[in-house]
Amino acid sequence: MIGIDGVTWPPAPLRTERLVLRASEARDRPAFIDLFASAEVGTYLGGARPRDELERRVPEVPGRRPGSFVTELDGSMIGMVTLARRDPDRPGHIRPQAGETELGYTFLPRAWGRGYAAEACAAALDWFADARPGEPVVLCSQSANDRSLRLAAKLGFTEVERFEEFGAEQWFGLRSPLTDLGPHA
Repeated sequence: MIGIDGVTWPPAPLRTERLVLRASEARDRPAFIDLFASAEVGTYLGGARPRDELERRVPEVPGRRPGSFVTELDGSMIGMVTLARRDPDRPGHIRPQAGETELGYTFLPRAWGRGYAAEACAAALDWFADARPGEPVVLCSQSANDRSLRLAAKLGFTEVERFEEFGAEQWFGLRSPLTDLGPHA
């Protein structure tokens, strides 16, 4: 399958010191449902979705699309990292024609505070830098999401602007293609 601008998808699994980033599989379905049904996860994402609705609607192999990595720890999904084109109709762009690649990440609360998101995002960004050299990456998060903003800074994103969307102030940042996280970001 061809993914982001001609990059073959999925790539071979990406391995970090503690994690594996890979394409979604059927065994990940319960973790996807837990992720989107979590009140904690939904705090800055428009709220938790009802579990019964998720049970009905989540496909057998959820999250199977170019740019979407399942983050696995010890054989189990703990979150996901995405690299996808930012919708040109949304606010927040660095190019007049839009089409920037946007980093997204969502992790189960049990994985919070242990550096897994930073490790997984750094691996995905390194992969993307090799696949699309020189391509900038953007990130958008609610300004009130302190954890997400700390992670954005750690990953080398700098603020471009703030704007109102989804009833809350959003922080929009850019990671220059020259940002080097080193081997242990």
